[in-house]
Amino acid sequence: MTIDCSNFYINGKWFKPAQRKTIDVINPATEEPYATVSMGNGSDVDAAVLAAREAFPAWSQTTVVQRIDILDKIIAGIKARAEELASAISSEMGAPITFARSAQVGTGIAHFTTARELLRGFEFEQDRGKSRIVKEPIGVCGFITPWNWPLNQVACKIAPALAAGCTIVIKPSEMSPVSAYILSEIIADAGVPAGVYNLVNGDGPSVGAAISAHPGIDLVSFTGSTRAGREVAKAAADSIKKVTQELGGKSANIILDDADFARAVTGGVISCFSNSGQSCNAPTRMLVPESRIEEVIEIAKAAAAKAIVGDPSDESSRLGPVVSKAQYERIQSLIEKGIEEGASVIVGGPGKPEGLSKGYYVRPTIFAHANNQMTIAREEIFGPVLTILTYKDENDAVMQANDTDYGLSGYVSGEPEHARQVARRLRTGMVHINGAAPDFSAPFGGYKQSGNGREWGIEGFEEFFETKAIIGYGA
Repeated sequence: MTIDCSNFYINGKWFKPAQRKTIDVINPATEEPYATVSMGNGSDVDAAVLAAREAFPAWSQTTVVQRIDILDKIIAGIKARAEELASAISSEMGAPITFARSAQVGTGIAHFTTARELLRGFEFEQDRGKSRIVKEPIGVCGFITPWNWPLNQVACKIAPALAAGCTIVIKPSEMSPVSAYILSEIIADAGVPAGVYNLVNGDGPSVGAAISAHPGIDLVSFTGSTRAGREVAKAAADSIKKVTQELGGKSANIILDDADFARAVTGGVISCFSNSGQSCNAPTRMLVPESRIEEVIEIAKAAAAKAIVGDPSDESSRLGPVVSKAQYERIQSLIEKGIEEGASVIVGGPGKPEGLSKGYYVRPTIFAHANNQMTIAREEIFGPVLTILTYKDENDAVMQANDTDYGLSGYVSGEPEHARQVARRLRTGMVHINGAAPDFSAPFGGYKQSGNGREWGIEGFEEFFETKAIIGYGA
């Protein structure tokens, strides 16, 4: 029996959409329908925006204490339904259940907790000369989120927007809507006033485009591919709304000669393969000294052997399937392209792992003897595929790392001060030193075609405010 996600949540109520059109959500491990979701249209978006606009004046004037109380209830609700959320995420996009619990649900809780703490200490007004500088909520926010980290990407937008006093219209991915549906129930149960939070499901060309272009939306925040991000920005341009985007990546992982190679290479492989490689900030290009390539290959092979691919409901699985047949076929074509262009497959390769004939499973793959101009080093593969490149010296490593259209994340391993120096030279929005874990207090976002604006931390929180100068206030 499939899960029914056919209703939308608009103006504090669940109801049927304007048109009765549904699609199946496919479980990528079984290739069978897991849920059904309605496909909305512009009329549904109009209704949601109207509700959000009508709710904004009252919600924007609520006190910090009132909004903290709501956030506390949402956090409690996520914790109470954590196992249900983890199961939904695992079934809708293929994350191993252990990873879904710890990382996917864990990050959702972390974003609401961070937003609550930022709200507690935020300075909404300050005097400057004879003026009062005031931070005011920007208004109605339209959110378009992806399937790869479904709760994380929804939470990192909703939590700071609610904390700031904004109202919301959100379209989660139609490929992973169940976790967003559960979160919507949690938000409703938390007592969020009618119209403050609105959910409309659908695809990009219908609902996503309507949100991007809607004149009643003041900010649109999109996470997804660079190609789709261009369309969002174009659609938003006519109404001059604020646009923030977190797009693609092809992040370089520089292993300096003074690094602990066993630790750095192993960690790089594991990080690349995490979430079946379906993370925009994955370290998919490993840059190592020419003189140590054979050592690196042996370490990488040993690390990859621990990447157990299997049924995501099995507690021993470390990698599940990729999200869809289309994604599986794209990854396969790029693996074939790497072989065609002359890179050496040292682990994995085309096809499915042994014993897994059903499900969109990909063999974790590592290429070596590649160069930075090959397709596998230029394009975001979004699967468990690592490309190992070599560099002559430190300047060459930095040059290759920066030689990309993207600039989301970077990674450097080495003696700490040396690694910090190299980190400053990378043209990326984030740099992880010596395997440092994500920091929810730090901004998340990139340079170049990896997007604009920031999420997470105080920088992400401030995206949801307008700045007003009341001049002569102190005269």
